[in-house]
Amino acid sequence: MGVDKLRDQLNQKQPLFIGEDTAFRSAVLIPLVQVEEEWHVLFEVRSLKMRKQPGDISFPGGKIDPTDASPEEAAIRETHEELGIKKDSIEVIANLSPFVTSSSFVVYPFVAVLHADSLDSYNKDEVEKIFTVPLKWLLNYEPYCHLVSVEPRPSIDFPFHKIVNGAKYQWRARAIEEWFFDFEGYTIWGLTARILKYFIERLR
Repeated sequence: MGVDKLRDQLNQKQPLFIGEDTAFRSAVLIPLVQVEEEWHVLFEVRSLKMRKQPGDISFPGGKIDPTDASPEEAAIRETHEELGIKKDSIEVIANLSPFVTSSSFVVYPFVAVLHADSLDSYNKDEVEKIFTVPLKWLLNYEPYCHLVSVEPRPSIDFPFHKIVNGAKYQWRARAIEEWFFDFEGYTIWGLTARILKYFIERLR
């Protein structure tokens, strides 16, 4: 194979990062709504009946389905399904950098204005309740951070005999930053807080 052929092959469209093609891919929407002529960010409290993360605070969103034309379309579809708002009332104004938690999990965040007179028709099977936080408050708030230590644990059948130092190999523990926003009895943390923090930093 000649250099020109190699160049052509390597310059074809690539995934955003190694592993994107096989990663669990999800999309979320950061919804902006006007409350008394002031911009607010809308959050969901996940239904207490949900199997995963019941009661957690999140943005609308979820897994990107094979039928979704793009991550943006998935974010709009999920918002429509969870908040009961018409798709044509969702105006996406920006896409943020993907949040790659690992090579096997990525979240694509989008920012959108919701043009709706009422948001009372949210899906009670998925959403316990909704609330909003003034954007001005978020811009002036300083979230706080706690660290979570993550230590590698090789599987029982890990081939230690193939690596230098074998079972004595020094695995590196790492610390995950967990950010917290406290607002009127609500605590926003986890993946939602990481994306929110990035969004606010971009606005600053």
